[in-house]
Amino acid sequence: MILDKNYKGLEFKNGRYFYDGNIETTENLEIKLDNLLEVAGYIEAGWSIKASGSIEASGSIEASGYIEAGGSIKASGSIEAGWSIKASGSIEASGSIEASGYIEAGGSIIAGESIEAGEFIKAGESYGISAALYITAQDTISCGLKIFAGICTWKNTEDSDKTITCSKLLSGTVEYGILKETGEAKKKITIDGKEIEISLESFDALKRSLEEGR
Repeated sequence: MILDKNYKGLEFKNGRYFYDGNIETTENLEIKLDNLLEVAGYIEAGWSIKASGSIEASGSIEASGYIEAGGSIKASGSIEAGWSIKASGSIEASGSIEASGYIEAGGSIIAGESIEAGEFIKAGESYGISAALYITAQDTISCGLKIFAGICTWKNTEDSDKTITCSKLLSGTVEYGILKETGEAKKKITIDGKEIEISLESFDALKRSLEEGR
């Protein structure tokens, strides 16, 4: 499904595109707009969401595969992807931010609840990572500035609510939270009938290379 400036019901006002409703498809969703897209409801795709600019939803933003934006990604609900979430700008959700793969932003990563990644979490070199609850990455965490976890104001937090778990903190300073490094994460793959272990970072690079070669 392609959403461009001719999409039915789409309005352009105050320098941004606005859609008063939900955007939902069982297919891939490609957003081809040169300005911010603001959606009054949620955005959901059967596989991928790929936007040339920034996207913002009053509800959640969800995809079974990946979510990618040339600008920022912002949701008043949660942001969830079955594989990865990547934005050239910031990634921000009032709820949780979750991906089975990696979460990567050129700007900051901010969640009103938790941040969870099956691989790495990476924010921009001049930005930080903040979550009202815990931050968990099976692989590494990195950013340029500070990291905050468990800063919620709506309940009494326990240690589990403010733990930053990763294989290794590559860069950034934990300003608030409890850092728990688990050691290098591994992924098992089978080559010529033999099972070997490689780092999640290497696995991700291999997967990207295979996908680009299709």
